[in-house]
Amino acid sequence: MTNRRKPRGPHRKSAERREQILQAAYEAIDEYGERASLQDIADRVGVTQPALTYYFPTRDDLLLAVLERRDVLGKAFAGNVAEEETMVDGMVASTRHTTDHPGLAKLYVTLSAAATDPESPAHSYFTERYQGLAGEVTRDFEEQQRTGVIRADEPADHLARALLAVLDGLQIQWMHDPTVDIAAIAETFTRMLAPSADSGQEEKPAG
Repeated sequence: MTNRRKPRGPHRKSAERREQILQAAYEAIDEYGERASLQDIADRVGVTQPALTYYFPTRDDLLLAVLERRDVLGKAFAGNVAEEETMVDGMVASTRHTTDHPGLAKLYVTLSAAATDPESPAHSYFTERYQGLAGEVTRDFEEQQRTGVIRADEPADHLARALLAVLDGLQIQWMHDPTVDIAAIAETFTRMLAPSADSGQEEKPAG
Protein backbone atom coordinates (compact mmCIF):
# COMPACT_ATOMS: atom_id res chain seq x y z
CA MET A 1 0.00 0.00 0.00
CA THR A 2 1.32 3.40 -0.96
CA ASN A 3 1.34 5.92 1.83
CA ARG A 4 0.24 9.39 0.90
CA ARG A 5 2.65 11.92 2.21
CA LYS A 6 1.46 15.24 3.49
CA PRO A 7 2.84 18.30 1.72
CA ARG A 8 6.07 19.49 3.26
CA GLY A 9 8.05 22.69 3.27
CA PRO A 10 6.83 25.55 1.07
CA HIS A 11 3.91 23.55 -0.35
CA ARG A 12 2.50 22.78 3.10
CA LYS A 13 2.96 26.35 4.25
CA SER A 14 1.30 27.64 1.09
CA ALA A 15 -1.71 25.35 1.64
CA GLU A 16 -1.95 26.44 5.27
CA ARG A 17 -1.80 30.12 4.33
CA ARG A 18 -4.52 29.66 1.72
CA GLU A 19 -6.68 27.95 4.31
CA GLN A 20 -6.07 30.78 6.78
CA ILE A 21 -7.11 33.36 4.20
CA LEU A 22 -10.22 31.42 3.23
CA GLN A 23 -11.25 30.98 6.86
CA ALA A 24 -10.66 34.69 7.55
CA ALA A 25 -12.75 35.61 4.50
CA TYR A 26 -15.52 33.25 5.62
CA GLU A 27 -15.60 34.85 9.07
CA ALA A 28 -15.42 38.42 7.75
CA ILE A 29 -18.24 37.87 5.27
CA ASP A 30 -20.27 36.02 7.89
CA GLU A 31 -19.97 39.17 9.99
CA TYR A 32 -20.22 41.93 7.39
CA GLY A 33 -21.62 40.29 4.28
CA GLU A 34 -20.28 41.34 0.91
CA ARG A 35 -19.20 44.64 2.48
CA ALA A 36 -16.23 42.84 4.05
CA SER A 37 -13.10 44.39 2.57
CA LEU A 38 -10.00 42.63 1.32
CA GLN A 39 -8.01 44.78 3.73
CA ASP A 40 -10.04 43.49 6.67
CA ILE A 41 -9.45 39.92 5.53
CA ALA A 42 -5.73 40.55 5.08
CA ASP A 43 -5.52 42.12 8.55
CA ARG A 44 -7.15 39.07 10.11
CA VAL A 45 -4.49 36.84 8.62
CA GLY A 46 -1.61 39.24 9.11
CA VAL A 47 -0.64 39.63 5.46
CA THR A 48 -0.71 42.50 3.00
CA GLN A 49 -3.68 42.93 0.72
CA PRO A 50 -1.56 42.33 -2.42
CA ALA A 51 -0.42 39.03 -0.87
CA LEU A 52 -4.00 37.79 -1.04
CA THR A 53 -3.85 37.82 -4.84
CA TYR A 54 -1.20 35.10 -4.79
CA TYR A 55 -3.81 32.69 -3.46
CA PHE A 56 -6.97 34.32 -4.85
CA PRO A 57 -6.15 36.42 -7.94
CA THR A 58 -9.46 38.31 -7.84
CA ARG A 59 -12.09 39.22 -5.28
CA ASP A 60 -14.57 37.06 -7.17
CA ASP A 61 -12.26 34.05 -6.77
CA LEU A 62 -12.26 34.57 -3.02
CA LEU A 63 -16.02 35.11 -2.77
CA LEU A 64 -16.73 31.95 -4.75
CA ALA A 65 -14.36 29.99 -2.54
CA VAL A 66 -16.31 31.25 0.47
CA LEU A 67 -19.58 30.11 -1.09
CA GLU A 68 -18.10 26.68 -1.78
CA ARG A 69 -17.09 26.43 1.86
CA ARG A 70 -20.62 27.46 2.84
CA ASP A 71 -21.95 24.62 0.69
CA VAL A 72 -19.65 22.10 2.36
CA LEU A 73 -20.60 23.22 5.86
CA GLY A 74 -24.28 23.36 4.95
CA LYS A 75 -24.18 19.77 3.65
CA ALA A 76 -22.40 18.67 6.81
CA PHE A 77 -25.15 20.31 8.87
CA ALA A 78 -27.85 18.66 6.74
CA GLY A 79 -26.07 15.32 7.04
CA ASN A 80 -26.52 15.36 10.80
CA VAL A 81 -30.22 14.56 10.50
CA ALA A 82 -31.33 11.12 11.62
CA GLU A 83 -30.51 8.31 9.22
CA GLU A 84 -34.17 7.48 8.67
CA GLU A 85 -34.83 10.99 7.35
CA THR A 86 -34.37 11.97 3.73
CA MET A 87 -31.95 14.30 2.01
CA VAL A 88 -34.80 16.80 1.67
CA ASP A 89 -35.34 16.69 5.44
CA GLY A 90 -31.68 17.60 5.76
CA MET A 91 -32.01 20.48 3.31
CA VAL A 92 -34.96 21.87 5.25
CA ALA A 93 -33.06 21.49 8.52
CA SER A 94 -30.10 23.35 7.01
CA THR A 95 -32.28 26.45 6.59
CA ARG A 96 -31.86 26.99 10.32
CA HIS A 97 -28.12 27.05 9.68
CA THR A 98 -28.76 29.78 7.09
CA THR A 99 -30.43 32.07 9.63
CA ASP A 100 -27.41 31.76 11.88
CA HIS A 101 -25.17 33.21 9.15
CA PRO A 102 -26.93 36.23 7.60
CA GLY A 103 -23.78 37.70 6.05
CA LEU A 104 -23.13 34.53 4.07
CA ALA A 105 -26.79 34.32 3.08
CA LYS A 106 -26.65 37.88 1.74
CA LEU A 107 -23.51 37.09 -0.25
CA TYR A 108 -25.23 34.06 -1.77
CA VAL A 109 -28.33 36.03 -2.79
CA THR A 110 -26.31 38.93 -4.18
CA LEU A 111 -23.99 36.78 -6.28
CA SER A 112 -26.84 34.52 -7.39
CA ALA A 113 -28.71 37.49 -8.87
CA ALA A 114 -25.60 38.81 -10.60
CA ALA A 115 -24.75 35.33 -11.91
CA THR A 116 -27.77 35.29 -14.21
CA ASP A 117 -25.48 37.22 -16.56
CA PRO A 118 -23.47 34.62 -18.53
CA GLU A 119 -20.46 36.94 -18.30
CA SER A 120 -20.50 36.85 -14.49
CA PRO A 121 -17.58 34.98 -12.89
CA ALA A 122 -20.15 33.21 -10.71
CA HIS A 123 -22.35 32.06 -13.61
CA SER A 124 -20.85 28.57 -13.93
CA TYR A 125 -20.85 28.04 -10.17
CA PHE A 126 -24.57 28.71 -9.79
CA THR A 127 -25.53 26.90 -12.99
CA GLU A 128 -23.71 23.76 -11.89
CA ARG A 129 -24.96 24.11 -8.32
CA TYR A 130 -28.62 24.24 -9.34
CA GLN A 131 -28.22 21.41 -11.83
CA GLY A 132 -26.54 19.25 -9.20
CA LEU A 133 -29.05 20.00 -6.46
CA ALA A 134 -32.01 19.52 -8.79
CA GLY A 135 -30.64 16.15 -9.84
CA GLU A 136 -30.08 15.01 -6.26
CA VAL A 137 -33.51 16.12 -5.08
CA THR A 138 -35.19 14.59 -8.15
CA ARG A 139 -33.64 11.20 -7.44
CA ASP A 140 -34.67 11.47 -3.80
CA PHE A 141 -38.24 12.37 -4.80
CA GLU A 142 -38.43 9.54 -7.34
CA GLU A 143 -37.54 7.06 -4.62
CA GLN A 144 -40.12 8.56 -2.27
CA GLN A 145 -42.73 8.43 -5.02
CA ARG A 146 -42.03 4.72 -5.51
CA THR A 147 -42.56 4.10 -1.79
CA GLY A 148 -45.66 6.28 -1.58
CA VAL A 149 -44.14 8.88 0.73
CA ILE A 150 -44.80 11.84 -1.56
CA ARG A 151 -47.34 12.54 -4.27
CA ALA A 152 -46.70 10.84 -7.59
CA ASP A 153 -49.20 12.84 -9.65
CA GLU A 154 -46.58 15.44 -10.57
CA PRO A 155 -43.13 14.94 -12.17
CA ALA A 156 -40.38 14.49 -9.60
CA ASP A 157 -38.12 16.96 -11.36
CA HIS A 158 -40.84 19.64 -11.23
CA LEU A 159 -41.33 19.08 -7.51
CA ALA A 160 -37.57 19.24 -7.00
CA ARG A 161 -37.27 22.58 -8.77
CA ALA A 162 -40.26 23.89 -6.83
CA LEU A 163 -38.59 22.97 -3.54
CA LEU A 164 -35.37 24.76 -4.52
CA ALA A 165 -37.37 27.81 -5.57
CA VAL A 166 -39.19 27.84 -2.24
CA LEU A 167 -35.97 27.57 -0.23
CA ASP A 168 -34.26 30.34 -2.19
CA GLY A 169 -37.35 32.54 -2.15
CA LEU A 170 -37.77 32.15 1.59
CA GLN A 171 -34.15 33.10 2.09
CA ILE A 172 -34.73 36.38 0.26
CA GLN A 173 -37.92 37.10 2.23
CA TRP A 174 -36.11 36.38 5.50
CA MET A 175 -33.39 38.87 4.56
CA HIS A 176 -36.09 41.54 4.22
CA ASP A 177 -37.93 40.42 7.34
CA PRO A 178 -35.93 38.35 9.89
CA THR A 179 -39.15 37.36 11.66
CA VAL A 180 -40.00 35.02 8.77
CA ASP A 181 -39.46 31.47 10.07
CA ILE A 182 -38.09 29.98 6.89
CA ALA A 183 -37.49 26.54 8.41
CA ALA A 184 -41.10 26.23 9.60
CA ILE A 185 -42.45 27.40 6.24
CA ALA A 186 -40.14 25.01 4.38
CA GLU A 187 -41.50 22.19 6.52
CA THR A 188 -45.03 23.29 5.60
CA PHE A 189 -44.14 23.03 1.93
CA THR A 190 -42.71 19.52 2.32
CA ARG A 191 -45.96 18.42 4.00
CA MET A 192 -47.79 19.66 0.91
CA LEU A 193 -45.86 17.04 -1.06
CA ALA A 194 -47.65 14.22 0.74
CA PRO A 195 -50.20 12.23 -1.31
CA SER A 196 -53.71 13.67 -1.09
CA ALA A 197 -56.69 11.55 -0.19
CA ASP A 198 -58.10 11.78 -3.74
CA SER A 199 -54.82 11.13 -5.54
CA GLY A 200 -55.32 7.40 -5.66
CA GLN A 201 -52.20 6.82 -3.59
CA GLU A 202 -53.93 6.20 -0.28
CA GLU A 203 -53.31 2.84 1.26
CA LYS A 204 -55.84 0.27 0.11
CA PRO A 205 -57.39 -1.89 2.80
CA ALA A 206 -56.29 -5.49 2.85
CA GLY A 207 -58.91 -8.01 1.91
